[in-house]
Amino acid sequence: MHSGFDAAAPAGDGLLRIGSIGPLALETGGELPDVQLAFETWGRLNRDGSNAVLVQHALTGSSHVARGSSEEEGWWDALVGPGCPVDTDHYFVVSVNMLGGCYGSTGPASLAPDGTPWGSRFPFVTIRDSVRAESLLADQLGIGRWHSVLGGSMGGARALEWALMYPQRVERCAVIACTAASSAEQIAFAQAQLQAIRLDPAYRGGDYYDGPHPDAGLGLARRIAHITYRSEHELEARFGRAEQDAEQPLGAVLPADRGRYQVESYLDHQADKLVERFDANSYVVLTEALMSHDAARDRGSLDAALRGATSEFFIAAVDSDRLYFPEQSQRLADGLPGDVPVHTISSPVGHDAFLTQIHQLDAQLRATLYAV
Repeated sequence: MHSGFDAAAPAGDGLLRIGSIGPLALETGGELPDVQLAFETWGRLNRDGSNAVLVQHALTGSSHVARGSSEEEGWWDALVGPGCPVDTDHYFVVSVNMLGGCYGSTGPASLAPDGTPWGSRFPFVTIRDSVRAESLLADQLGIGRWHSVLGGSMGGARALEWALMYPQRVERCAVIACTAASSAEQIAFAQAQLQAIRLDPAYRGGDYYDGPHPDAGLGLARRIAHITYRSEHELEARFGRAEQDAEQPLGAVLPADRGRYQVESYLDHQADKLVERFDANSYVVLTEALMSHDAARDRGSLDAALRGATSEFFIAAVDSDRLYFPEQSQRLADGLPGDVPVHTISSPVGHDAFLTQIHQLDAQLRATLYAV
């Protein structure tokens, strides 16, 4: 399998590939008959397969972690690549578009056996379902044990589940800006986003592929989410009460005719960007998967669930994160075996600093996980 994988390697790094893993039974009882997972790789798998690293993306991310040989920037170029902490001259890096996503993996927009999109018929997917699917892909790639699995935000939930579901396959695990379980507040923010999409008349219960898409609902969901991704301090320092260009927030008799504040324009821009690149059904599926995240589910108490972990853990938090609080990362670290420190990204940005300020962890990551 290893030699066959080498023979089928693409001409360059960071190029999209599709792996078929066959049927998949899901945690809540559903089943997908023929699952495909989109993935990308960087570097080369060594002879004994000991240098494989799995990088997990966040909610609206993709498998394109680093530019590689492509024309497109990667979402974690500062972390993955030649000379980076996850040095692709030494490590074989894999990233998989999560099951239910819209960047090449089987999802609601994919065709069901009857030749029409799954839409509302796409089954409930959990974080554990996605990890089980990824394990089957890893089998096909000839990877029996990961040197490390790492991810931020939803990617951190997937990384943690890898270490708990397949401890014998994960030597090291990095969970960045994520927690042991989605909290009540995190679920509440997520539910508001889901309702924004589902209440859009164009959503049609999820069966909208033959007509207008629920762009308004998806855009509103993104606005809600993005407020949680940034800190109040950053929004105030960046925008304050400034008006957007020549628009005047107090410049009209009717509310619908007034101008915008800069922060409103910013949220509109973030919404428009996501609507252009993401499927609303996938947003629903992946959000509900993240809501399901709970390391303790069916494993007794949280401490009992974490106590049996055998991987070497790297836990990190953003000090200004108001979505995944640093104390929640500390709770995760406290439950793991041994003395696991919580590394800190110090930034006024908020949650998104796990992407934009990841370089702050370079030295710690090199020293603990990626010394070469």
